Amino acid sequence: QVQLVESGGGLVQAGGSLKLSCGASGILFSAYNVAWYRQAPGKQRDLVAGIIRGGSPIYADSVEGRFTISRNNAAQTVYLQMNNLQREDTAVYYCQADRPETRAHYWGQGTQVTVSS
Repeated sequence: QVQLVESGGGLVQAGGSLKLSCGASGILFSAYNVAWYRQAPGKQRDLVAGIIRGGSPIYADSVEGRFTISRNNAAQTVYLQMNNLQREDTAVYYCQADRPETRAHYWGQGTQVTVSS
């Protein structure tokens, strides 16, 4: 059974930091592209940051320079370091893993990030 489990969300003041983690089980993590998405109330789910296998990270313009995505294949975990958080970063954050050649695609259950002013 494949599972992606996020942790690290919470309530933080504007300007603060949080680090999200997403641990994977049931898959060969190193074979997957991984990414973080977020969804605010009433809005669509949008890409925040991603890492293609062996490639460089990509970021949404809104988080470039503030957020850093990283992965530890041995630990089967992807991280999202979020600095200088702003109210507009408030959302449920989801991790995602996909492997295009098999069309395998998995989501975590999400973790809430709330930024107060």
